[in-house]
Amino acid sequence: MGRIIVDVMPKPEILDPQGQAVAAALPRLGLGAFTGVRQGKRFELEVSGAVTPEVLAQAQRAAQTLLSNPVIEDVVRVADADDESQWTSQAEVRY
Repeated sequence: MGRIIVDVMPKPEILDPQGQAVAAALPRLGLGAFTGVRQGKRFELEVSGAVTPEVLAQAQRAAQTLLSNPVIEDVVRVADADDESQWTSQAEVRY
């Protein structure tokens, strides 16, 4: 079974009140290193077989037509969850 990750973000020119609320709360929690926050959406699509280029193309179409609102959002990533080379960055977070 394969899994595809789709990340959708508001377009830069669109007001992001949720991101602004988080940005305002961070310094109150002692986390003042951040200058801005944008909040987006993440979808995980499961497929019964392997994630092929054809399946990724279908996921891209789904992202553009159903998972995002192209007027106010951009699809920023459609990637095979198991193919780390498709990820733009990786960070290990420890609490």
